[in-house]
Amino acid sequence: MSKDLPSEASVVVIGGGAMGCSTLYHLTERGVRDAVLLERNKLTSGTTWHSAAQVRQLRSSRNLTEMIRYSANLYARLEQETGQSTGWIRKGSLSIATNADRFTHIKRQASLSRLFGLEAHVVGPEEAKALWPLLNVSDVVGAVYAPGDGRVNPSDLCLALVKGAKSRGAQIFEDCPVTGIEVQDGRARGVTTPLGSIRSDKVVNCAGLWGRAVGKLAGVSVPLYACEHFYLLSKPIEGIDDHLPTLSDHDGHLYIRDEVGGLLVGCFEPDPKPLPLTRLRDDFAFELLDEDWDHFEPMMHYALHRIPALETAEAKLLLNGPESFTPDGAFLLGEAPEVTGFFVGCGMNSMGLASAGGAGRTLVDWVINDAPSADMWPVDIRRFAPCQSNEVYLEARIPEELALHYAIHYPGREPRTARKLRNGPLYERLQKKGACFGVRFGFERANYFPNSDEPRDPPLTFGKPAWFDAVARECHAARNGVAVFDQSSFGKLLIEGPDAEVVILTLCAGNIAKPPGNVVYTHMLNERGGIETDFTVFRLAPDRYQIITGTAQPVRDAHWIRTHLGDHRATVNDNTEDLAVLSVMGPNAHTLLSRLTDTDLSLAGFPLFSFRQLRLGSVLVRAARLSYIGELGWELYTPATDAGRLYDTLLESGTDLGLTDAGAFALTSLRIEKGFRSWGHDVTPDDTLLEAGLAFTVRKDTSIPFVGQATVEAQRTAGVKRRFMFFMLRDPDVWPLGGEPILRGDQIVGQVTSAAYGHALGCSLAMGYVTLDGMSAAQAAEQDYAIEIALEPHTASARLKPFFDPSGERMRR
Repeated sequence: MSKDLPSEASVVVIGGGAMGCSTLYHLTERGVRDAVLLERNKLTSGTTWHSAAQVRQLRSSRNLTEMIRYSANLYARLEQETGQSTGWIRKGSLSIATNADRFTHIKRQASLSRLFGLEAHVVGPEEAKALWPLLNVSDVVGAVYAPGDGRVNPSDLCLALVKGAKSRGAQIFEDCPVTGIEVQDGRARGVTTPLGSIRSDKVVNCAGLWGRAVGKLAGVSVPLYACEHFYLLSKPIEGIDDHLPTLSDHDGHLYIRDEVGGLLVGCFEPDPKPLPLTRLRDDFAFELLDEDWDHFEPMMHYALHRIPALETAEAKLLLNGPESFTPDGAFLLGEAPEVTGFFVGCGMNSMGLASAGGAGRTLVDWVINDAPSADMWPVDIRRFAPCQSNEVYLEARIPEELALHYAIHYPGREPRTARKLRNGPLYERLQKKGACFGVRFGFERANYFPNSDEPRDPPLTFGKPAWFDAVARECHAARNGVAVFDQSSFGKLLIEGPDAEVVILTLCAGNIAKPPGNVVYTHMLNERGGIETDFTVFRLAPDRYQIITGTAQPVRDAHWIRTHLGDHRATVNDNTEDLAVLSVMGPNAHTLLSRLTDTDLSLAGFPLFSFRQLRLGSVLVRAARLSYIGELGWELYTPATDAGRLYDTLLESGTDLGLTDAGAFALTSLRIEKGFRSWGHDVTPDDTLLEAGLAFTVRKDTSIPFVGQATVEAQRTAGVKRRFMFFMLRDPDVWPLGGEPILRGDQIVGQVTSAAYGHALGCSLAMGYVTLDGMSAAQAAEQDYAIEIALEPHTASARLKPFFDPSGERMRR
């Protein structure tokens, strides 16, 4: 390894595990020949060296799946490139199910595999036993075999990556902990170590277990926490003569694979053990934690049932090593919003070896281009609020996430731990009304309001949910009477300054240059024309705008705006918690609000997409005439301190109108009926406005060009190859969840982005993109479609417009 630190480097990578080594390798591959890696001890000495190193390619999104697919291909070819073996073995994976819901779960995964071009086969118990002869299949109802999966040797992989990086000029310094990160004017400027300092405008935190501590050196929140992670190694067992597929018995919390003629039996147990890093010495390296056979014993019972040969096998070691996890089980990637030029690639959730190859390449794209090359929102570090990085929250939340690592992915699951982190101003009132809450971006949000005789903590299912009747009542009120939604968790950003208009016109595709008093729905695009976010903009004054964005988006949106400010005289500040938002929606919304104000609420006096300051009773509000469900409605903004009075005033005046509390589940159903898109689901950085059917939102006056304009104009001329469509499933007992393949004939042509039961129509609805294959969008909509759910196709009608549109005379009141 190198001896003398350079005085400067284009990029400094912190951490010599698989993620750091991959990042260094890909930096040099992209031509960054002076990149430097700093490792606190020795390469792989943290968690990489004891990884079980499974490489399962299927992930929840196409981009993440492509990332792991790239990892597998990279690991297979590195030996030819570098001469160093990676220990890559491609023997596939076998996932078994011991109950109907688990079988549905893995068949849904098999559908995703088909969608993403991965080979996957449903097999019966006897076929599963043929693939895994030692397997007890007495209680197995089915399995899925994925032949393209494999595993790798973690230490050999890192050696190969390092060898490739060094051959292109990279330098590596072991026993060189980073003790400080220099930040000037909000930008990374270098690092400090006991061996000296390095000037660099790009610093990459791949420090694994220590990633949170390294983040603190730069003033960056990195929400990860360690837990103890166990696996058993046995001595050789008769009957294991060759490599086997990696076995997943997730009903038993187990993963199992062969290891040197014996077995490796690992678990993600229901009662994990959190691990404060204060328990580890500063020089902790290539070390393990104490064995804990009492803790592992319940998992051992599952293992003995599944692999009876373990009963007579001799144990070699119960390995207990630290692993880092995040609050939602997905890793952390990208530029930190607090410090320009400081990037993060850690919190790998025990999937670091599978992810490292592709994640390293993706992170390098981000470092070099200052933006990812594809939608990475599921792993983007900006998806967390700063408050989600505090240690008390993490120590409570992370063990539950590890316990759910192998849980069935039912819709409606909410975390039970680390709750009430961010209670909105109406939390206590809604709690007294019986609300069942979910959590989003740390906020408690009402999902639905069950009656007193309906279950509050029902069993989860892939079928008709237990909250169906409650949501139906809320939707009925919104469609036929009036409902009130607490939407105080909306993200809120205030942009102000002499150049505020120029900034927002440059970043937004819509016509923002309207007089104060107007509201505009618009989008910020990337250079590829992809939709970085969508939001509504209130023009408060010529030099002052209020942005209202999704609950989970303010950190991301503020970061995007700040990185594009340049020399413009404007600031952006988050005022999310200052304002409460109550949405009053439904045909009787006008009647209700008219009882409380003398302001003219008619369409002529209060047009759509306008706002007014008015009093409702004694409460001063900013009322905006817009609705996320397509009904007559207003969003009411008031200081958080006045939210309770406003809510009480509305309830007192709306009793005879049947004013009903409604939650997030009803809002989802209602907006899907109307066909309104949701960012992160229906519109993403990989989708363009024309593909999404949102060309009408683009302004005509482009005297100030907007980011992404070239792509919009090119697609207007050349047309698009895919188009957003709406689907209605004809079988009322079919329950799509989102993410399912869309079939045209027997060919997969797209993917569902959102789905819900449409209570106004009495059936399930879905939305998603389909490839046009040379047809016009209108022609494509006339074809025969089906939605594939757990490998079963279900006939669906398609349209370019929503199947339900409540707009009409009641919107014009």
